[in-house]
Amino acid sequence: MAALAAVIALMLTLPGGGIALAQQGGDESPKLLTPGRQKSGGSVLELPATRRQDVEPQPVPELVPQQGQELEIPSRQLRSQLGYTQVTVTVTNPGGGYVTGLNKNDFRVYINGQERPVEFLRQDLNTPVSVGILVDTSGSMQPKIQQARAAIAQFLRDLNERDDVFLFAFSDRPFLLQPFTSDHSLVMSRLGLLHAYGRTALYDVILDGMLMVQRGRYDKKAILVVTDGMDTASHSSLNQDIAQARRMGVLVYSIGIGDPSASSSGMSLSLGPLIFGSGGDLERVDAETLKMLSNETGAKTFIIREIGDGEALRNSTAAISQELRQQYTVGFLSPDPEHGGYRNLRVEVPGHPGDTVRVRKGVTVGEGAESAAAR
Repeated sequence: MAALAAVIALMLTLPGGGIALAQQGGDESPKLLTPGRQKSGGSVLELPATRRQDVEPQPVPELVPQQGQELEIPSRQLRSQLGYTQVTVTVTNPGGGYVTGLNKNDFRVYINGQERPVEFLRQDLNTPVSVGILVDTSGSMQPKIQQARAAIAQFLRDLNERDDVFLFAFSDRPFLLQPFTSDHSLVMSRLGLLHAYGRTALYDVILDGMLMVQRGRYDKKAILVVTDGMDTASHSSLNQDIAQARRMGVLVYSIGIGDPSASSSGMSLSLGPLIFGSGGDLERVDAETLKMLSNETGAKTFIIREIGDGEALRNSTAAISQELRQQYTVGFLSPDPEHGGYRNLRVEVPGHPGDTVRVRKGVTVGEGAESAAAR
């Protein structure tokens, strides 16, 4: 306690607490704006204007052919049909390997139990993706930040060079460190701004990430969340995140660092940007929430129980990058699209009975649906 008192006394002698300014790079860091303010030019960070569930996302840019291999997209006629929806499907064999080379006739799509024909199929071996990277920079991430930087750097190197990417840091609130860019070196250069302090606004940043990624240029969209904690600071709720995930075709991948079963009885003290203590929630990761969102969207969650296992962290990011290149995009027309709402989805490959199909749990049809391909 004497050491704690000394640290507190030192904090009180620093103007403005000192450490809060160190987040995102100290004296040379960009200024932090409050939500709703945006400023262009220089190195000022941009923040989302809002994260509320009932706010319409920004319009999705029109899809255009890219340089190199042409991006395969559904015809305008198909995309304009009411009820057209497309989803990302992952097929794996019993050994965990990815199954490629399937065609339209291999898939069966069911909406609320009613089979629908496959209208569009794309194998995403070289399909560019719009990707958002959301990195937890709360106080408990302090011993893991360096390894997180290294793993995300490797993730960026493994991406398709045409992928467009943005980078969020989050503690008490999200900070947009790098807006969408296909110049991955720009994102790399912002990783040095990741510094740990404060609490964890996990639900807020996931909601913001799903809204932000809708502005991406490609119809296939994903976010990667790297976190080690439980939500302690969000204004949003898990139910809002799930509702938003059901409206949007965004894959929510996550890497949780910590022990999901750690006791929450440990003592800790939060003072401004600092967190003191041991055990308890400082070592506990919300694996249940991460897995729920991944399962809802057809993605995957990786849990790294041993803190400091940098190799496992790098392997996890590499696995996610690889999976994005081994999937299918399946398009279909939902029945009775004039009657909007959420509907259960099931996709099967009956000719491959030993294989496993992973896809989002359902789709939202009609008003409120966010199908980028339909625009």
